[in-house]
Formats: sequence, structure tokens, C-alpha cells
Amino acid sequence: MILINVKFQPLPEHVENFRELVADFTDGSRAEEGNLFFDWYRSEEDPNEYLLVEAYVDGAAKAHVTSPHFRAAQEYLPKLLTKTPQVINHQIDGKTEWDELVEFRVEQSR
Repeated sequence: MILINVKFQPLPEHVENFRELVADFTDGSRAEEGNLFFDWYRSEEDPNEYLLVEAYVDGAAKAHVTSPHFRAAQEYLPKLLTKTPQVINHQIDGKTEWDELVEFRVEQSR
């Protein structure tokens, strides 16, 4: 899997409705074959910042960045932002799903 984390800082006039403005990009990405997840989070420390956490199966990243919704986002997203997004991505060979965080295992009482 390729795991991608991206920080976005919308212009002040787009902070509150940013998720609505990127809905087509979100929906298109989630519908892609090979998409494992594509989730937005708003920072609690900086309410003007959004974090996108996304993952794709091995080999699916090229289809993502060449898709029509990605290309459309390349046109309109920069116009919504205060600065170029920051990204961390990492290839995790053979990984396709979440693991349990065993250090915080929840025991089911019966």
C-alpha cells in the first residue's frame, strides 16, 4: 500500500466549507479501484488546517494521479489554499488493511 498524509491550509474564506469544496475530489478518489481509504480531518491545534489521510493498494497510485477528478483538483485546489500542501507518503509493501493497536486492546465483557 501507499500511505499518504497531506496537510492543506485553505484561504480564510474557504476554511468552513473546505470539505464541501473538495467533495468531488473526495468522492471520485474513494470510488477508485484500489482506494483503501480517503479521509479528511480538521486539526484541533490549528482549525485553519485540514489533514487528508489516504491509502491505495500497491500499483494504484498512478491511476489516482492521472484520474479526471485528480486533474480537476490540480486546477481548482491551489486557488483555495494559502500555501502549497505538505505531504508525507510511504510505501508499505503487501499491506492492505488496518492492524489492531494491541497496546490499547479493548476486552469485551460478557
